[in-house]
Amino acid sequence: MQQIHCAECNEISPSYDIIHYGSTDNGYRQLCTRCYNAEVAKRCGLDDFENIRLEPIGINDGTGQKHEFHFRTRLMGHIVSIEAFELQNGSPGGYLFQQVADPEEDLFTLLGRLIQKMRRALAVKHVEDGQLGLQIIDKTVRGRIESDLNADIRMPLVVVDGREISWEEFGEMLMTFEGWQFRLHIADPSEEV
Repeated sequence: MQQIHCAECNEISPSYDIIHYGSTDNGYRQLCTRCYNAEVAKRCGLDDFENIRLEPIGINDGTGQKHEFHFRTRLMGHIVSIEAFELQNGSPGGYLFQQVADPEEDLFTLLGRLIQKMRRALAVKHVEDGQLGLQIIDKTVRGRIESDLNADIRMPLVVVDGREISWEEFGEMLMTFEGWQFRLHIADPSEEV
């Protein structure tokens, strides 16, 4: 995991907790999330913004497997976001959740809603290994679209049940339903699907 010094507080933070912040006129700095949030709060006049650091937690999925989630809170002017994510090779990967709200809202209330969303999502499995390889369990798949950095050309990668699935593997899973209809619904990361 790459560690980077924050240009404001000089603390060492993991790279996933660093924001490249600034402008072409004034230059850019690498700020930790806490310093970034303090800067945005000051610029937006949010004197009462509570800049909290959340410790990782473990949540078991429907099969009893424990998943460790890290958190980051980001103030983005008129909204605040809390993200929960697993780490894979020192970077966010696997399951990823987000909850957004007004920055005046109590962050612990927002965190509570996020954890409830995470528990609901982890309770449901969408894919399983079967005789024909990876298979869709109940005709419904929920996941996240990412980029397949290992592909020779720009290709999507989907993350289902916290598991990366190549576009080719996903296509093979769909062949079980050849001739069937489908509906593809794209949703913002903060929405529950």
